Amino acid sequence: MTGPTVPRAAEPEAAAGWAPTPALGRAVLLAGLLLVAGVLLGRVDLIVLAAPFALGTAYALRRRPTALPQVWITAGDDGGPLVEGGDVTAAVSVGNPDSVDYDMVVLRSRVSPWLRIERAGFARDEAVDDVPPAATTALAGAVAPASGTGRSVVDRPFVTSVPTGSAVDLDLAGRALRWGRHPVGPAGARVATAGGLLVSRAVITEPVQVRVYPRTEPFEAVEAMPRAAGLVGAHHSRRPGEGGELAGVRIFAPGDRLRRIDWRVSLRARQLHVASTLSDRDAEVVVLLDVLAEAGRSGGVGRAASVLDTTVRATAAIAEHYLHRGDRVSLLEYGPAARRLRPAAGRRQYLTVLEWLLDVRVRSSSHEPYDQVFGPQLLSSDALVVVLTPLLDERSAQMLARLTRAGRFVVAVDTLPTDLASPKDRGWAEVAYRLWRLDREIMIGQLREHGVPVVRWAGAGSLDQVLRDVARLATAPRVGGR
Repeated sequence: MTGPTVPRAAEPEAAAGWAPTPALGRAVLLAGLLLVAGVLLGRVDLIVLAAPFALGTAYALRRRPTALPQVWITAGDDGGPLVEGGDVTAAVSVGNPDSVDYDMVVLRSRVSPWLRIERAGFARDEAVDDVPPAATTALAGAVAPASGTGRSVVDRPFVTSVPTGSAVDLDLAGRALRWGRHPVGPAGARVATAGGLLVSRAVITEPVQVRVYPRTEPFEAVEAMPRAAGLVGAHHSRRPGEGGELAGVRIFAPGDRLRRIDWRVSLRARQLHVASTLSDRDAEVVVLLDVLAEAGRSGGVGRAASVLDTTVRATAAIAEHYLHRGDRVSLLEYGPAARRLRPAAGRRQYLTVLEWLLDVRVRSSSHEPYDQVFGPQLLSSDALVVVLTPLLDERSAQMLARLTRAGRFVVAVDTLPTDLASPKDRGWAEVAYRLWRLDREIMIGQLREHGVPVVRWAGAGSLDQVLRDVARLATAPRVGGR
């Protein structure tokens, strides 16, 4: 659980935060009118009738509160990283630092719509021994079942009581519907005490961010990388070295290891021979995220996905696959922010990738961000560049063409939703949509003619055929001009 941030107010400010309620005004007014009328009219019965109101008001105000309530929010993360579709827990707590019991606390909190809160209820600290019956009744009515109308259960106020020196937790439980940083809060509370004669001002606390990582879609690419450049890894290179693939048998030379001796060949040739192998090397994968445009509407996990949803989830899947194989993965944003994540390998890099993806946003720009994104010596000549783009901006197509002309190994992944609905307006809207679709298909055809493979993202096996073609081109002999 994240540590609570408890606001502490100064005594003068806290005392000034309490105000009389209309009930106090009515009690004082009624008691005063009865007393004045009894004295003027000489009616003792009116004075006796005013006595309970005066005595009851005085008794309720015998102990006045001096401190405002404390409100804080905690978000549960003890179960490990929270992924889309996982269970989310949080708590909004109200503390009573005063020496006066809070007769009624009205608590309300905002929660991100992407955090589907299905259960909410109060829980008390173990230090609270005796709970008044009125508070028990309030607690019983504060537990809300999940609404079947699609409305979150926190879209209403919760009422309870808080004894002195204790705290009450409003436990929230539900599901995370979409990746990102989602706020729980702000939360506010107002307190009534002294028999409902005094009420505090609203105490509001800052929201707490809940990190929801993207769900990794099934992905696996069995084809070899175009070119492996690292020292160790899972890809077979054409250079001799320590590895698992046999390159041939040669005569023993000084420096060769004895375990490499091929005794069958050595006995037949009457001279020591060793088995030579090809070195296993790692590759660098650069995942480029096109954030210039967005299309489609996100419906959360298991529902319709927008361009940004597909881009983020596909990036997480590709990064997980290649990092699991021992490759180095780096991330780049093609947009005005030009965010980047340096290449690295291992599980720590995977967690860093997930954290980096939480801040991916669509950022439109009026200028060409190519030179800003691809600075000098940013991309290795042996790296595989996987570009996730909806191809909605002409600058994205120009960027792919420039990377290919520069000799990079580029694979373009189309992230535009296949179920993108056409406009329903009458007139030329549907005709314009069809023309735009046709123009986009022509642009994709031109990219393929210029050597840019374009494939639609479909999870596992999406890049197999493309990687096979890119690897074949990388190993093919190049014809030099005279």
